[in-house]
Amino acid sequence: MRLNGKVAVITGAGVGIGRETAILFAQEGASVVVADMNPATGTETVDLIKVEGGSAIFVKVDVSDEAQVKALFEVAISAYGKLNILFNNAGIVKQGTVEQSDVADWNAQIATTLTSVFLGCKYAIPLLRAQGGGVILNMASVAGIMGVANRAVYSAAKGGVVGLTRAVALDHAAEKIRAVYICPATIETPSLTDRINSSPDPVAARAAFEARQPIGRLGKPSDIAYAALYAASDEAGFLTGCSLTVDGGMSV
Repeated sequence: MRLNGKVAVITGAGVGIGRETAILFAQEGASVVVADMNPATGTETVDLIKVEGGSAIFVKVDVSDEAQVKALFEVAISAYGKLNILFNNAGIVKQGTVEQSDVADWNAQIATTLTSVFLGCKYAIPLLRAQGGGVILNMASVAGIMGVANRAVYSAAKGGVVGLTRAVALDHAAEKIRAVYICPATIETPSLTDRINSSPDPVAARAAFEARQPIGRLGKPSDIAYAALYAASDEAGFLTGCSLTVDGGMSV
């Protein structure tokens, strides 16, 4: 197994990409700390892991709150004794141009999508250093590396994730801590499915989202989970400071 004996903290692991990644990492031998705001979905992820014989615990956390993030890693160490992998996956997106967005929109998206990554890295790095190295995966987006209409604040937050990840990779390469940012395009998560189904014309809405990817379909959470698995594994030992762009050709 590719992550046998490793301990991974995954934020936003209650649904979608986070859940899919948590389950896959556990199948590959990792003990997983499922971090999420929602106890119901977070514990459900833990149950899905345990029913397959894997090891996982749930921690309720607001990833934008420094005290809660610090406590998250304290719980992880108390439960498993070490940390090898951090996946800063949690984030939020709200549509809007700069004019349509207000300061509250800005603060909320920056806090949950970018500040959370800073805090996760801040408290994970000493623990990874203590193990002689490790891996930080940060969820960015194609919106962080190209223009995406009607996503001004989200694009700013994800662009910040890109720059922060590169800096972390440089600052800690000598300590054998790798940092990689993952850039998905449109992924069929529960929130996207709800948005499509609640539109006036769900068929047209789905077709519009699908058309954004030249490959002709929406991404699946498993597409991102398998990319994360590769980046977290020893097979990716020469990979740091760069993007895994899993976007069906959207950024081409």
